[in-house]
Amino acid sequence: MYFKLKILLYLMKIKIEKKLILLIPNVILDFKKHLYIHSLKRSKFYKLYLNKDFNFFSLPVINKSIFMRNFDTINTCDIKLKQAKSIAYESEKSRDFSPMINNISIGLSTGTSGNQSLFLIGENERAKWVAYILDRVINLSYKSQKIAFFLRANNQLYESSNSKLLQFNFFDIYKDFNIHIKRLNKLKPDILIAQPSVLRLICEKINDGVLTISPKKIISIAEVLTEEDKKYFKSVFSVKIEQVYQSAEGFLAFTCKEGFLHFNEDFLIVEKKYINKEKTKFHPIITDLIRKHQPIVRYELDDIITLKDNCRCGNNFQAIKKIEGRSDDIFKFKNKEHKETIIFPDILRRKIVMSDNRINDYQITQKKENHVSLYINSKHKESFFIAKKSILEYLRNLGIQNIKITKSPKLNFKLGDKKRRVINEYKK
Repeated sequence: MYFKLKILLYLMKIKIEKKLILLIPNVILDFKKHLYIHSLKRSKFYKLYLNKDFNFFSLPVINKSIFMRNFDTINTCDIKLKQAKSIAYESEKSRDFSPMINNISIGLSTGTSGNQSLFLIGENERAKWVAYILDRVINLSYKSQKIAFFLRANNQLYESSNSKLLQFNFFDIYKDFNIHIKRLNKLKPDILIAQPSVLRLICEKINDGVLTISPKKIISIAEVLTEEDKKYFKSVFSVKIEQVYQSAEGFLAFTCKEGFLHFNEDFLIVEKKYINKEKTKFHPIITDLIRKHQPIVRYELDDIITLKDNCRCGNNFQAIKKIEGRSDDIFKFKNKEHKETIIFPDILRRKIVMSDNRINDYQITQKKENHVSLYINSKHKESFFIAKKSILEYLRNLGIQNIKITKSPKLNFKLGDKKRRVINEYKK
């Protein structure tokens, strides 16, 4: 009961802040930033940087590798990596995610590339997270809402907020999907939260007449939501498809009424590391002003974000046109002048999807410098050759020749992992 009261108080605070931000936006964020920097004194890692000549932008930019190497000194809970790993791994094996250390919730993220990271979240942070999700994603109402959410792992973060108005129901994506069908039909969720690979499976079951659910809200999480998936899901569910951009590093962005993601810039500081000459694509470097037990400060993500300017929804927070995937999955080839040419994942997706509308699913993988494998799911054999021709023509126009594209017999994916349609396995 006390935890739910915390959520309610934070929710009221968020709604008041929304109005204040419209009047004095910089003042609110600067105040939060000041309080947050003060809290960093409790971190042995960051305390070293907080001298009298301190400047926020003098703090180091870190990534997952640096973050995990300094796990013990970054967190302010005196929790050791070995101890946290032990609990997280045991939870993964037992599928019981309730164990905590001194009321600190421990989560394990495998990440898109399989590189593991651990995250710690205290009770206040859990309550704030739920409040922001209620405010921006769920839209709490006086009518009871049943939520079905599919995740790799459950966490105290979710089900601890259950009430008469809101009922979270965890579905373990590592379990045989057939056992979920009966439960989904009985639950008849008002809100469905799942990654695109799971949403696609649910859509297939609905089309087969096995599933009879009709949620009023669909929220895509965890994986890249492509335009073709978005259109397919909308055609099945007959509702607009929303997104939440979230990672182990925090709740990063939410969908506006126009259908675009916006960064949560009322509690996130988002710096941009541009990765193209036009300065339209960047890696976000984030500082999460909520996370104090395990500070997330100037943390560079390897997601490729494409900017969107002037969203018509009226929200002044930075809008995202699309999330393309990871920088590790940019394809790199040598052109006829032996200069390296990079191909962004979204271009490859478009070339495949636009080549033949009979293609149901696909995956393209760079195996070697001049070798690419291509998986095409279609009832028509010629779909593979049409897609192959489209890719080769695009590469030739860039002066890239002698690329071998071979047919892949199956999709390199199992339910529970993050589905990637563009993969670069070639590392120099």
